[in-house]
Amino acid sequence: MTDSVRSYGRGADQMRPVTLTRAIMKNATGSCLAEFGDTRVLCTATIEEGVPAWRKGQRAGWVTAEYAMLPASTGRRTPREQRGRKGRSMEIERLIGRSLRTVVDLYKLGEVTVTCDCDVIQADGGTRTASVTGAWVALYDALAAWVAEGKLKKLPLTGQVAAVSMGMVDGQLLLDLDYPEDSHAQVDMNLVGTADGRIVEVQGTGEKVAFDRAQMDALLDMGQAGIAQLIKKQQEVTGYGA
Repeated sequence: MTDSVRSYGRGADQMRPVTLTRAIMKNATGSCLAEFGDTRVLCTATIEEGVPAWRKGQRAGWVTAEYAMLPASTGRRTPREQRGRKGRSMEIERLIGRSLRTVVDLYKLGEVTVTCDCDVIQADGGTRTASVTGAWVALYDALAAWVAEGKLKKLPLTGQVAAVSMGMVDGQLLLDLDYPEDSHAQVDMNLVGTADGRIVEVQGTGEKVAFDRAQMDALLDMGQAGIAQLIKKQQEVTGYGA
């Protein structure tokens, strides 16, 4: 694969066009449509009084997530998942929840639960990374709304978090894989990181070949550069940290 045949005519170290559109849903406290090329994820954040039973009495809140792919989000209809039978989706929503909690002071949040719902409208690779990136914007807007209403004294955010995919396709290291690339990648990796360059989570798999330390380091460098771009996008639409 050469740079010239990538979607949008981009180079190996370039991302697809990214758009983060806020306030996309009237009834959500916070919402964002995250678009990574042809991948589109609707992210909403809802705040409710109270916390899970295991969390009660700790004077701290909770941030969690749910993820789903709409039936027509892929080329062939994706059946709706039933509760209790959500292997891949459960793994992704746990990733989203973990990622968001790293940048929230749960004690300053108070005993409330923030649920970030990420629904894939259209899938073309990188749905989990678009979910993390868009969910942060929805979370920011929801928390800012509660501050404006006097329900929170100050914004309990400690920073920003975003995510991007990387991989090796036909021996070439690439950033932000779309579906044709992801579907036959030799190495598949996802990176979650913060605005100050720290890593929250790395998911990396040799799908068809093993990879060495030098290749992993190169992929991480590529991924962190991509996250820096996404952090800037978040700042542009929210004004946070700019």
